[in-house]
Amino acid sequence: MWGLFGAIATGSALLVMRRPPEQRLSDLHIYYGAARTVADGQPLYGYVAENGGPFTYPPFAVLPLRLLAAVPEGALQVLWMVLTCAAVAAIAVTVGATVTGGVADRRRPLVVAAVACAVLLSAPAQSNLRFGQVSVFIVLLALLDGVGVTPARWRGVLVGVAAAVKLTPLLFVVYFVVAGRWRDAARAVAAFVACAAVGALVLPADSWQYWSGTMLRTSRIGDLASLGNQSVHGALMRIGVPPGALPVLWAVLVAAICAAALLRARRLDRDGERTRAAVLVGCATVAASPVSWTHHQVWTVLAAMLLIATSGAARRVAGALLLVAMTVSLGVVFGDVSTYPGVQFLLENARMFGAVAVCVAGCGGVAAAAVVAHRRGPAALRTATVAGAVLACFALLPLPAGADPTFKAYTHADAGNPRYFYFSPGAALTAGAPVRFGVLREKTKVRVNGVVSSAVARLEYRSAPGGAPRDVPLLALVPGPREFSFRSANLAAGRLVAYDATGRVLATYTNLS
Repeated sequence: MWGLFGAIATGSALLVMRRPPEQRLSDLHIYYGAARTVADGQPLYGYVAENGGPFTYPPFAVLPLRLLAAVPEGALQVLWMVLTCAAVAAIAVTVGATVTGGVADRRRPLVVAAVACAVLLSAPAQSNLRFGQVSVFIVLLALLDGVGVTPARWRGVLVGVAAAVKLTPLLFVVYFVVAGRWRDAARAVAAFVACAAVGALVLPADSWQYWSGTMLRTSRIGDLASLGNQSVHGALMRIGVPPGALPVLWAVLVAAICAAALLRARRLDRDGERTRAAVLVGCATVAASPVSWTHHQVWTVLAAMLLIATSGAARRVAGALLLVAMTVSLGVVFGDVSTYPGVQFLLENARMFGAVAVCVAGCGGVAAAAVVAHRRGPAALRTATVAGAVLACFALLPLPAGADPTFKAYTHADAGNPRYFYFSPGAALTAGAPVRFGVLREKTKVRVNGVVSSAVARLEYRSAPGGAPRDVPLLALVPGPREFSFRSANLAAGRLVAYDATGRVLATYTNLS
């Protein structure tokens, strides 16, 4: 089984190395460039890689990377992938004692190796390999401290160091306090402050810039509304929550999610279940952080493995479903279904819902116990009924326009791609018809392309009732009618409206399919 792990690691690394150089371990390239920039005496946060990516971590994070900057980048890429796979194996071994709790002694090494294979095949681990990310090492450091693998006199230091590189592990300090592990919390805070102080001594100007404002500019990290950000904050942005209400609603939800996770983690810690407690807190960091890209979500994969290892068919099924969601993109696999209103939002945000469910249910413990504690049959039936009703709402009700993360209206920069502008520009417009268009269905999206008459001054599209309309550019690519092209998740509740120069509605199209 460990041989299979090696084969998966080798195959994954070869696939990464086959990518074009500019797409190969792109985040590691940013780390490498930032380290070289600091070594040359240039401002750390003034560095921007060729792909537009800046360095987004605290100043201390670049200091260990300066040692790696002396290695040629090609060699560093290979070394980084080896270390990433080793970290995955170490994570599997760390959770192995819990996963193999009911397994015969002679079979425990086999199960641990199988866990390592499953974690390495998951989307978060593959994303760490593909981008050359540091996230898997952050998970390993926090997990070792949370579980208690590190010696008692040093326990908490690894969490502090991890938080000095990436701020999200600071939630483990709160967990230590809630669980009564005061010395662990104190050591974690001391290590974090010490690392930040080292960063300030070596890079004073960069430290001041980061802690006085750069750390709050999350827009530097990328498009937070994109599907890759599987956090509660990202999902709220995709739903279309108004910017004014977003911070308050997000804070309330995050407080509730973290409170549920921390309270359950405290009970697990007191029951000696520190591995489950640490993974639960890790899932809370994924759900609560404003930014949770795929490579951050290793914690959710570990939660799936722990659920599979528990007793009870319901929990094992839940764990298996969560593991599937963390390995493949449900929006792609169920593409034909996901084009309907609501279903696509549910599938494309499955990883966020999974992390939140783990936080609220406590790795399958507290929610399942509450359901069956009073009366098994009726309580379970009521729970299933409520869950079915929620799923039905997602399946049948149209979502606001902001909940369509696939929408994009194409411009002149996209005109050379025949997938975007396939409708014949020379097609004659029917007499009196201001718009003609064609529809092309793909697995997870629908493309609309067409032409408009000279009477049309503006074209807008609403993917569903509610939310702001999306303007569709009208392009004069060739002599004749102007063209337009856009994509959307579905057209079931879509509406295309053409206006003249005075704002009068010329035509409305609601049956776009």
